[in-house]
Amino acid sequence: MSLRPRSGEHVPPLTAQVARASNPGGTTAIWVRDRLDGLWCDEDFADWYPRDGRPGLSPAQLATVCVLQFLLGLSDRQAAEAVRCRIDFKYAMAMELDDSGFHHSEALPT
Repeated sequence: MSLRPRSGEHVPPLTAQVARASNPGGTTAIWVRDRLDGLWCDEDFADWYPRDGRPGLSPAQLATVCVLQFLLGLSDRQAAEAVRCRIDFKYAMAMELDDSGFHHSEALPT
């Protein structure tokens, strides 16, 4: 798998608006994004990926979902489902609202 970095990825405006409106008090996922944004980026992991091949998942997004998985005590399946279904997870991972996420077997270490 190769890496196509998502440099300086910002939360899409509609995702941010809906996440804030539906969770005015915030959630753990929103807190993680707001406090840890910029702690890691895809370029930090570039040396771990070959230059050619099928594009891999964003390592910065995977790091974020792993932190959320740990904090919320989620299984791999639950974390992958949260990425697919929860607006606050999409906010934390700077995803569009219609992003389908990823399958639990290809993303999260066990």
